[in-house]
Amino acid sequence: MRVHVIERARTAVVVVAAVVPAVVCAAIVPFRAQIENTNAALVLVLVVVGAAATGVRWAGIAAALASTVWFDFFLTQPYQRFSITDRADVETAVLLTIVGVAVTEVALWGRRQQARASRQQGYLSGVVQTAGIVAAGSSRTEDLIEHVADQLVDLLGIDDCHFDSRTEDVAPAAVVRDGTVVRGGRDLDVERFGLPTDCEIELRVQHDGITRGRFLLVASTRLACPSDAQRQVAVVLADQVGAALATHPELS
Repeated sequence: MRVHVIERARTAVVVVAAVVPAVVCAAIVPFRAQIENTNAALVLVLVVVGAAATGVRWAGIAAALASTVWFDFFLTQPYQRFSITDRADVETAVLLTIVGVAVTEVALWGRRQQARASRQQGYLSGVVQTAGIVAAGSSRTEDLIEHVADQLVDLLGIDDCHFDSRTEDVAPAAVVRDGTVVRGGRDLDVERFGLPTDCEIELRVQHDGITRGRFLLVASTRLACPSDAQRQVAVVLADQVGAALATHPELS
């Protein structure tokens, strides 16, 4: 249901992006004798920027193509025909398309960089917060374990996570020290195919090479595809619990 709603919203954004340039060009028609076509093209570039700012690539591309088409139809001679006779107008139309598509890609790149920086800041904040709890010497290791388990659920996009103090058992799949997920001696392409959904995935809690427990991760009802960076942060968070258990073994 949610996927369908998102797809409908994206489709609506693309349709609006394709229609707005026609409305803008039609609004300029009464003033086309006073407005240079290059200036009109700049107005249309602003429309493309607005469409690209939605984060939907096809919205930006649709706005760029529609701007060129309606620029030709409304603002170049012969008017109300899809043809251009003036060389300068041809160049303006071509540049409008190129600039529009380029602006879309630049806007999307900026949004991706911003999202990436935000995620990295979130990862760092989680590690720092957990390190602060460890440094404070909490009297209840259970609170720290619960805190980290909640963070792992949010970080990895999984269903559940719980701590197991037993270290003799081995789960079918495991997140190893470098963040790689291994199953049956084979590395899994998690970013492409997701975490295993038919078994628990163990994340060992270690300190100074000694295993002091493990987190068991469950991703049975959703496709969780955490990045390599997310999985490495998960290992660091587990190590924070290992450090706390090593420092205060009596609390466990």
